[in-house]
Amino acid sequence: MEISDIDSFLAYYAKVKGRTRKLFALIPEDKMEWTYHADKFTFGDIIRHLAAIERYMYAENVQLRPTLYRGCSTDLADGYQEVINYYDRLHEESMAIFRELKPEHLLRKCTTPNGTPITTWKWLRAMVEHEVHHRGQIYTYLGMLEVGVPPIYGLTSEEVARRSDKNL
Repeated sequence: MEISDIDSFLAYYAKVKGRTRKLFALIPEDKMEWTYHADKFTFGDIIRHLAAIERYMYAENVQLRPTLYRGCSTDLADGYQEVINYYDRLHEESMAIFRELKPEHLLRKCTTPNGTPITTWKWLRAMVEHEVHHRGQIYTYLGMLEVGVPPIYGLTSEEVARRSDKNL
């Protein structure tokens, strides 16, 4: 998928973000800093990470600036609602930056944190993949806690199989 129009990309990205954001309401409030292993992200870490990486890495890099990401610890936002507010606030800041991108900006090279030049539209595409990766972690964590989650596009795998053509 090549991104040549920032408005159509941001409309698509809003849907991706919305599917992630919808999961936050399913996280039990007392589990925001829960993880299955001491050296792994908590729910809060994942949410803070998504917010901070979008704003302080992707949004900075597309402006041809260096990454300002400093991690995802509780000193950025602590407590269930504060973490969600942090995510929402940084997302709005990022969107304001992305809305300023012109077609020629999408074609220029920006630089990743490891110093690799990449076409800006490809960097934005990587941002979507990053979001989806961490959304998968949230689904997995919720499953480990036996919290029911909605199917992403309306049907579960089992429902699709039941509705599929059995003449294959």
